[in-house]
Amino acid sequence: MKARLLRPLFFAMLAGAAASAHALDYRSIAAPAVLYDSPSTKGKALYIINAGTPVEAVVSMQGWVKVRDMQGGLAWVESKQVSEKRMVQVRVDRAPVLAQANDKAPPVFEAERDVVLELLESTGTGWAKVRHRDGQVGYVKTLQVWGL
Repeated sequence: MKARLLRPLFFAMLAGAAASAHALDYRSIAAPAVLYDSPSTKGKALYIINAGTPVEAVVSMQGWVKVRDMQGGLAWVESKQVSEKRMVQVRVDRAPVLAQANDKAPPVFEAERDVVLELLESTGTGWAKVRHRDGQVGYVKTLQVWGL
């Protein structure tokens, strides 16, 4: 009888653990960094990534982080080059950044593809509050940026 009562609880806990295991862990690159094909400076250098670029941390191990960029590429970077600061990258040709989280709000500025913006707040309503490096603040639709 006890086993039948505990079984649903076990499966609920297992489902919760699986869901949290798939949560995305976005970070950003702290300073220009070399990305490698393996977790070692002896690996093949693939490319240099700009400071502030958002990345998804996929795996961390012994001073290295395997990251995914907006294009889906996977590479390794030294963990000291990864920051907890949240940034987003524009993935559409032009993303209007508005004064309020509302389609009818006046525009503050327009960000072009690949522009990196600091994430100030994710509203949970399809909008993100962002700041441009020149200080302008506004709201962008979450579907127009990568890194959330």
